[in-house]
Amino acid sequence: MSIIVRQATIHDLDVVAPLFDAYRQFYEQPADLDGSRAFLRERFEHAESVILLALHEATGEGVGFTQLYPLFSSVRATRRYLLNDLFVTPARRRFGVAAALLHAATAHARAMGMSGLSLSTAHDNLPAQRLYESMGWQLETDYREYHLTL
Repeated sequence: MSIIVRQATIHDLDVVAPLFDAYRQFYEQPADLDGSRAFLRERFEHAESVILLALHEATGEGVGFTQLYPLFSSVRATRRYLLNDLFVTPARRRFGVAAALLHAATAHARAMGMSGLSLSTAHDNLPAQRLYESMGWQLETDYREYHLTL
């Protein structure tokens, strides 16, 4: 299966929104295609994220995406990306789509002068962890991550 990965634009909203909604459902959120579309439209309109879209070359079918959010490190005085979302449709998993998206994210980050990429994944998402580690990602052990829900 041949895959093309490219940066999505607002003109890709009809392709990306169902993928984003499926991603949210994977994380046990209720289906909400309209809400997914509205969320992504805002990201595009305000240039608040970069979405890389994986397309099946022969059919043009959207088979996966990743979304990058800009972060800043005060200590290092650098910019980096948070790879917040990575999703591949179930039928297209194990065909190298996730790896292609990760390679594209890395290339895009380098081209934009970022100092690195960060991501979080569930403790039990072992297939993703194996993929990340096989591609040179390293588990953060120096810091604990905390969250405050508002």
